[in-house]
Amino acid sequence: MFTVSFPARPSAGRWPRHWAMALALCAGTLSLDARAQQASQALTLDSALRLAEERSRQLVAQNAAASAARAMAVAAGQLPDPVLKAGISNLPVNGSDRFSLTRDFMTMRSIGVMQELTRSDKRQARAARFDREVDVAEAGRAVALANLRRDTATAWLDRYYQGRMRDLLQTQRAELSLQIEGANAAYRGGRGTQADVFTARSALAQLDDRILAQERQIATAQTRLARWVGPGTPQPSTVLPDLGSVRLDARNLEAYIGEHPQIALMARQEAVARADADVAQSNKRSDWTVELMYSQRGPAYSNMVSLNVSIPLQLDQKNRQDRELAAKLATAEQMQAQREEATRESTAEALSLLQQWQSNRKRLALYDSSLIPLASERTQAVLAAYRGGAGTLSAALEARRMEIDTRMERLRLEMETASLWAQLEFLIPAGHAALAASESTTTVDVKEPQQ
Repeated sequence: MFTVSFPARPSAGRWPRHWAMALALCAGTLSLDARAQQASQALTLDSALRLAEERSRQLVAQNAAASAARAMAVAAGQLPDPVLKAGISNLPVNGSDRFSLTRDFMTMRSIGVMQELTRSDKRQARAARFDREVDVAEAGRAVALANLRRDTATAWLDRYYQGRMRDLLQTQRAELSLQIEGANAAYRGGRGTQADVFTARSALAQLDDRILAQERQIATAQTRLARWVGPGTPQPSTVLPDLGSVRLDARNLEAYIGEHPQIALMARQEAVARADADVAQSNKRSDWTVELMYSQRGPAYSNMVSLNVSIPLQLDQKNRQDRELAAKLATAEQMQAQREEATRESTAEALSLLQQWQSNRKRLALYDSSLIPLASERTQAVLAAYRGGAGTLSAALEARRMEIDTRMERLRLEMETASLWAQLEFLIPAGHAALAASESTTTVDVKEPQQ
């Protein structure tokens, strides 16, 4: 906090020069403090990404799915629960011994335990299948995170550029207001017509309408951004990320696309299908079930112990177990073919985005080097001719409108290019080995945007 104390005002009625300088310094410091506070409250892209990740429930859902699959993997590797059996055999229901548990020598009260002895390779195959489900859930989280970061970055950039367009229109409005004042002065001095005044006011009203429409675009963009980072979102920071380079290299694009989160998810799903085939293969060998039973008879008779072993008979393997295995293998082949086709499609799409991004960067350079300077010079020339009496106000206003349209088109192109950058930047997870091994990044140099 910057504080300046002043003595009582002298009776001469004028502030000394050093007091005036102190006042100016105080005002300047307060202005800088206000700007610094506003900048500190602005939302940077990195902050937006972090907030979106913290708020995401989809990531929580994928973490829960992975935890569930891990728990199932442990359970699938265990033997089935033993079965406790109890019963009464050969109970008489008529005659003198009816419903007696002890008189007939064949009546037995039995208790036993039965255990299915699932083979270890089958249990390992089932556990491995759920391990692949863990991989699917983790890949699904990577997909959700990539989509979240891409959509958040796109929303942030949209909000930023919509604000830039409004600022441009407001700047042009201030200049147009000066032209209206000039037209009014010329009319009062007899050097202009009242029609010129109405023309200038009409142009200002049209510009105000564009500003109102732009405010609506800003509100919409703010709503989209709040969907990811939460309500009460501050304005985006004026500091942009490096939009002039992307991490993808067109020369090794297909290798990168193999690590695209969606492609990686399909690869994990293919692994699950192959694990299902392994389980089906292990089911071609039957599991044994062992049962031990103790039977109690009447006091005049001996008690008995029974030991039973049961084995399923796969009498029609070619139409049951073999068919099931064939179906699982066909599903795995289907998943592989779909993954390969998706890889080709994603490679072509990424290359198209990269080419469009590069083309837009070159177009932006053309706007900065030629189109905007020419539009500005034309406006200045027509204004000079109007002030010199060799031109009309309508021509000057038309030149001004064309310049505004050119600058707005440049901002729209830059916003589109930034959206393409976001799609390319968050296509592959950051820090992946394929990207880290890349020796160069794709870069197109463009001048700073002109206002």
